Amino acid sequence: MLKGFKEFIMQGNVIDLAVAVVIGSAFASIVDAFTSAIINPLIALLGGNNEMGFAFQILDNNPETIMDFGLLITAIINFLLIAAIIYFVLVAPMNKLKEAAAKRKGIEAPASDNDLLVEIRDLLSGRPLSHPADPNSPSSNF
Repeated sequence: MLKGFKEFIMQGNVIDLAVAVVIGSAFASIVDAFTSAIINPLIALLGGNNEMGFAFQILDNNPETIMDFGLLITAIINFLLIAAIIYFVLVAPMNKLKEAAAKRKGIEAPASDNDLLVEIRDLLSGRPLSHPADPNSPSSNF
């Protein structure tokens, strides 16, 4: 049981996910400060004051009935900023590094689903394998 857990933890995608979560949570405070110091005042300019923003109160004299759309907009902006930065700072460069490492090792890029289906069809029908990109190939059309 522990051996299986160790294999699961040592998989590359689990470690990548853990790194992304730690960096994302650390970066969240920077994005929160950015949105509260810069974005929220801009939203307040469009409607309301700095305290309320895009919020309104359903029942008078009851602060529990405040619907704060500015808070929702801020959360969406926080999410998009964090997702964009994680993608462009971590994911995209890691993908480029993996592609470069695969090229150095001589590993070809995985074939598309259509290419794999053509190859499977040719193997099942007993026909000689053909290159899917060859327009003169008899198996290039379904």
